[in-house]
Amino acid sequence: MPFQTDILIIGGGLAGLTSALHLHKAGLKIILIEKNAYPHHKVCGEYISNEVLPYLEWLNVDINQLYPSIINRLQLSTVSGKSIFTNLPLGGFGISRYEFDNFLYQQLLDKGDKGVEIIEDTVSDVTFDNDIFSVHTLAGKEFTAKQVIGAYGKRSSIDIKLDRPFIKEKSPYLAVKAHYKGNFPDDLVAVHNFNGGYCGVSKVENQRINICYLADYATFKAHKNIETYQQKVLYQNKHLEEIFENSEMIFDAPLTISQLAFGAKTAVVDHILLIGDTAGLIHPLCGNGMAMAIHSAKICSELLLQFFDGDINSRVELEKQYTSLWNKQFRSRLKMGSILSSILRKDKLTDVLLTGILKMPFIFQQIIKKTHGKPLILNK
Repeated sequence: MPFQTDILIIGGGLAGLTSALHLHKAGLKIILIEKNAYPHHKVCGEYISNEVLPYLEWLNVDINQLYPSIINRLQLSTVSGKSIFTNLPLGGFGISRYEFDNFLYQQLLDKGDKGVEIIEDTVSDVTFDNDIFSVHTLAGKEFTAKQVIGAYGKRSSIDIKLDRPFIKEKSPYLAVKAHYKGNFPDDLVAVHNFNGGYCGVSKVENQRINICYLADYATFKAHKNIETYQQKVLYQNKHLEEIFENSEMIFDAPLTISQLAFGAKTAVVDHILLIGDTAGLIHPLCGNGMAMAIHSAKICSELLLQFFDGDINSRVELEKQYTSLWNKQFRSRLKMGSILSSILRKDKLTDVLLTGILKMPFIFQQIIKKTHGKPLILNK
């Protein structure tokens, strides 16, 4: 006999965990399936804008318990040595996915006997028939749900089953991330350009430095390993050379991820509502992916509550409204992220951009606003 629930969420990252907290608060029965045990590290810039703070407060998530770094400045630099600083309009904070995801998970565990169940397993198949979803896992479990939310991240075997177009295309990008000990300003997030990519540096909790960079794989594969690549390519930017040479890596080895499909995908596939990176991935360090994941969970949850309450009277209308709101909030951010990433991966174009910003500093503020949202307002 299949396990039954109101909402089944595939994936327990920021988007999945946030939507589970939101929907549980409204009294719905939730099952969340996550393939990895908590806590675990993820390749991520680990900077998040303060735009999400009102929503986190509404969810009773006190981020201050994790002692995040408080960030209010942004630096951009080029290989040629040019550099500029600016204030972040809303400010933000630095927190590792290792701590933040686990913190949200623990909050859900506290509600385990009150309508939330978290299962460590891998979803293998999702089907929809007669207005009910059937979900199967690799461990042989079967579930039925009135609605499924896809929050499983950047790419998954589920995407192959759903025949999503992006999963068939090869991506030229590789991302590398590790935590370090060293000296770096607590209040700064820096984006440093190098030949074929760019690198973000900022503090997270416990005075750790998160260094995460996006590289062109064609450039990367010319070198025998990550350490050589960093010394031969990243060190051409003197800011990065100084940071790496004066920092000590805490991880045993850097984390890497490849085949990153950036940009908008689709917000709904086979009646599954997609949130976070599953629906669209902004280029790292050009935007605010963690905040976007949380914001998409909010939009999806609010619409689902209207659907379950009968205020949205059909699944067709639910999916139409979600797609429309998702595009309204995020499509322009993804486009700006793509433009910025294209520039930052090229030395000469980054130099041109920085020259323009130095002459007209207000441009920098406008670029930041295009990749960030406004403080999230709760629908009462």
